[in-house]
Amino acid sequence: MKRLALAAALASLFAAPAFAQSSNVTIYGRMNTSIEHIKVGDGESQGQMVNNASRLGFKGSEDLGGGLKANFLLEHRLGSDNGTVTGDFWSGDSWVGLSGNFGEIRLGRQTSAAYYATADYVSLHNHDTGTSADALYSLGFQSWATNNKFSYITPSFGGAVGEVQYGLGEGGEHSLDLAVNYAVGPLQLGAGYTKVAEDTQFALRGLYTIGDFTFGGYYQRASMDETFADDGDANIFRLSGMYVLGASEFHLNVGLAGDVGDTDDSGAKQYTLAYNYNLSKRTKLYAFATKISADSANPYTDDFRSFALGLRHNF
Repeated sequence: MKRLALAAALASLFAAPAFAQSSNVTIYGRMNTSIEHIKVGDGESQGQMVNNASRLGFKGSEDLGGGLKANFLLEHRLGSDNGTVTGDFWSGDSWVGLSGNFGEIRLGRQTSAAYYATADYVSLHNHDTGTSADALYSLGFQSWATNNKFSYITPSFGGAVGEVQYGLGEGGEHSLDLAVNYAVGPLQLGAGYTKVAEDTQFALRGLYTIGDFTFGGYYQRASMDETFADDGDANIFRLSGMYVLGASEFHLNVGLAGDVGDTDDSGAKQYTLAYNYNLSKRTKLYAFATKISADSANPYTDDFRSFALGLRHNF
C-alpha cells in the first residue's frame, strides 16, 4: 500500500504542470443582412436581400507555460439571406499557430495581411462587405492567394507591428505579403505589399481621429500585368470619413482608380454615403447609397448603384 501511495503521489506531482495549463475557446460571429434596390450597368433595377459577409467562427488559445501559447482560428462564411454556404465551408481564415515573446507564427488559410493593413482598415461603415465594398482595390482583384500560408507576426516595437506571409502555391502561384501597422494615440498608419506571379500591389494607409471625427485613406499602386494584357498598372486612391454624434455615425467614402496601363477611359470612381445607428455595442441599423461609375473601357467593373437598409449583429 505504501508503494502504491508513493507511486500515486509521484504521478500527481509530474502531471500537475500539465493539468495547470489553461485553454479557452470562443465562439463568435456576425449576421449582416440588407434589403437593397440595385442596378447593374444598363440592366433593370431590382430589389434584393443581400448578405454582407456573415460568418461563424471559433478561436482559442492554450497556455503552454513559459509565455508560450498555442492558438487557432476557424471561420465559416454563410449567406444570411438564404442560409447557404459562401464558397468553401471554411472559406474564412483557418489556421493554427504559436505565440510568445518572439511574436507569433501561423500555418493555414489566411487573408492578405497587406489588405488588412490598408484597404480594409479605412472602410469604416460596413467592414468592406457587401455591395458597398471597395471595388477598386487592386483593380477589383481582392481575392489574392489565401491558402497554404505560413506567416510570422513580430512583437510590437514602439507601436509598430510587422507581418510576413508566404503562400506555398500547391498547384497555383506562390504568394508573398508584407505588412506594417503603426499606432500612436489618435494616429494609425499602415503599409502593405503583395506579389502573386507577376501581379503586385503596394499601398500606404493613414487614419486619424480628432474628437468625434475620424478621417483617412489609402494610396495604392497596382501592377496587374498578368491579369491585364495591356500593361495593367494603375493608381488607386480612397478617402473616408466618419462623424459620431451620440449613437449615430455619418460616413462618406470616395474612391478613384486611374486608367489601367495605356488604355484610355479605363478608370473608375466609387462613392458611398452611409448612416449607422448603434442600438448597442454589438448591434446597429444602417442605411447607405453606393455608386460605381466605370469609364467606357474599364476592364474590371461595371456601372453599379444600390440603396440599402440593413441590420448587423456581432456576437
